[in-house]
Amino acid sequence: MNDAHLHLVFNHFPIIVPIVGMLILMVGFFIGSDVVKKTALGVFILGAVLTFPAMYTGEGAEEIAETLPDVTKQLIHEHEEKAETLAIINYILGIVSLIGFWAYWKQKSFANYFAIAILVLGLTGIYFGKMTGTSGGEIRHTEIRVGYDGSQNIAPENKVLEGDDE
Repeated sequence: MNDAHLHLVFNHFPIIVPIVGMLILMVGFFIGSDVVKKTALGVFILGAVLTFPAMYTGEGAEEIAETLPDVTKQLIHEHEEKAETLAIINYILGIVSLIGFWAYWKQKSFANYFAIAILVLGLTGIYFGKMTGTSGGEIRHTEIRVGYDGSQNIAPENKVLEGDDE
């Protein structure tokens, strides 16, 4: 397993885990449950922790991706910049969630304010998660790049593909 493979294993967590946390937090607000809100905060903390291996494996994945056809340094640079922004947001979200978790645990009157701030920060993270995921996908998935119309890879009709048992 090389660094690119490891990066692919970890890179989805910083995007998906905060989405799950946001859904749980919204449910917590909707039903008025501090336990559910604390669960969401725990999920955000987990998302911040899982951001570390995604960032750590990115550099090695970059070295491998730069050698692949149709992969430009510009695509990699754009992804790297967006990933760094997302990482910062996830780390802040994790720290604020940790403080919010403490506030709920100690039953502080301001605990709900932390949850509201986390909700706003989480929405920001979801936006940057989408941007990071799309820019990372564009590195290897030419079909999602801006300007791709599909005409570059049209296969002739009725062509038997390798491994087809017809």
